[in-house]
Amino acid sequence: MRVNLGLRPPRPGPVRYPILLVPGTFFLRNLVERRALLFQLVRRDFQQRYVGSAAGWLWGVIHPLVLLLSWVFVFQICLQITLPRGAVTQNYTLFLICGFLPWMLFQETVHRSATALVEQSGLLTKTLFPAEVVPVSIFVSSLMNHLMALVVVVSVVGFTQEHFSPMVLLLAPYTLLAGLLAIGLAWVVASLHVYLRDTGQMVSVVLTLWFWLTPIFIDEQQYPPQMRWVVWFNPLAHLVRAYRERLLTNRAPNLEEFATLAAWSVAAFIAGGLFFRQLKRGFADVL
Repeated sequence: MRVNLGLRPPRPGPVRYPILLVPGTFFLRNLVERRALLFQLVRRDFQQRYVGSAAGWLWGVIHPLVLLLSWVFVFQICLQITLPRGAVTQNYTLFLICGFLPWMLFQETVHRSATALVEQSGLLTKTLFPAEVVPVSIFVSSLMNHLMALVVVVSVVGFTQEHFSPMVLLLAPYTLLAGLLAIGLAWVVASLHVYLRDTGQMVSVVLTLWFWLTPIFIDEQQYPPQMRWVVWFNPLAHLVRAYRERLLTNRAPNLEEFATLAAWSVAAFIAGGLFFRQLKRGFADVL
């Protein structure tokens, strides 16, 4: 005989399914949750570089512009280098400027990030500071200079060539891929520099070699046939080509080229994040 004591049976609770832990999930979530800190770091970096200067942010445009003009004088006027038929333009100055834009963004992010953690050692050792945000803030700060230079280049192309293509708007995803590639490598060199202080010097050497292996001064057609593999295995070569085509032509993006660059960038971002996460555990003991 069943006796009713007036007690209700317990209600079934919510079913809890096991959470699939993807490597790096917490790492990426930490970046998203620290948006306010990222904004403060970018503003601080920008102010330290330009506040108190008479020209201010204009120096971010003046420095690369003077460098480019000196290259044009040497390579176009003195050495009289010409571009082959089939190049995106026969104007060597614009050819050089459009190729240098993405490299400048990439190089500045990686080079400045190499020593950034050591320079911020006070924050890393005395506070619960997310070290992975530092290279990201350097990229965003460099991106501001990049956008200013990009506006200048688009204006110059429109004035001198009477050309403006809506394809220039498609530079946004390419810039994002450049950021993933630069941040991924920046995480690697920044974490290595904490343990090996020669890393900063090694980065300068590697970036110099990488710069001359990238088709910035010459067209890809001018590479010897046996050296064409250097272009394919160089993600910056795909990025430089994309910038030139979007700024100087009406060509639609090549999906195969975009997929190749995306593969390099995403792989570098993921590998760099995992590498940084492993080495981050010992930062407090070394700094």
